[in-house]
Amino acid sequence: MLRMTMTQTLRKAIRDSGLSLYAIAAGTGLKRPSLSRFRAQTQSLRLDMADKLAAFFELELKPAARRRKGR
Repeated sequence: MLRMTMTQTLRKAIRDSGLSLYAIAAGTGLKRPSLSRFRAQTQSLRLDMADKLAAFFELELKPAARRRKGR
């Protein structure tokens, strides 16, 4: 089972939301150019910016289920 990274999850949330970057920027307090560069994969986000996006899209981080040794 392939799991998406936090970066992939946030980019997908932006893309799938149907919202403009302007609306996301207004809702998060982030700058639209930063969101644009993040979506275009030319810039990463600081952790505090990722937190704001995750809160806006109501995403949360959870520990992955641990695999048993020997399997």
